[in-house]
Amino acid sequence: MIRVQTEDFDPGAEIEQLRHRNKGQAGAVVSFIGLVRDLNAGDTVTQMTLEHYPGMTEKALSGIELEANDRWELTASIIIHRVGPLVPDDNIVFVAVASQHRQQAFRACEFMIDTLKTNAPFWKQETLPDSTRWVEPAET
Repeated sequence: MIRVQTEDFDPGAEIEQLRHRNKGQAGAVVSFIGLVRDLNAGDTVTQMTLEHYPGMTEKALSGIELEANDRWELTASIIIHRVGPLVPDDNIVFVAVASQHRQQAFRACEFMIDTLKTNAPFWKQETLPDSTRWVEPAET
């Protein structure tokens, strides 16, 4: 399941829904929550604005999810990514996977967030106390 949205999400509720969809099938659920930092590269960040291309972004995230499901034996997965203006400590991204075994779940979750950080078409602009700047995408 893929969602790109401006609204916040409740990680606990998302995990419960994932568990409910997989009742009895999964032996492990692994999740990752990304948050807005108030400091980056030594500078205070007061806001981060995330932009994306609708359609293109969902297609890229679906590809990441599909590859993870091809590589590991998952019973379910979810990626939620927020866009728009966010402030420090806001949720940005949520990735969760369910699998019969923990090793598969850990590896798939790590792959999904790492690949998302390097390959998904999001553009981040940080607002600093006296200026703004675009954040370069992660290379690895």
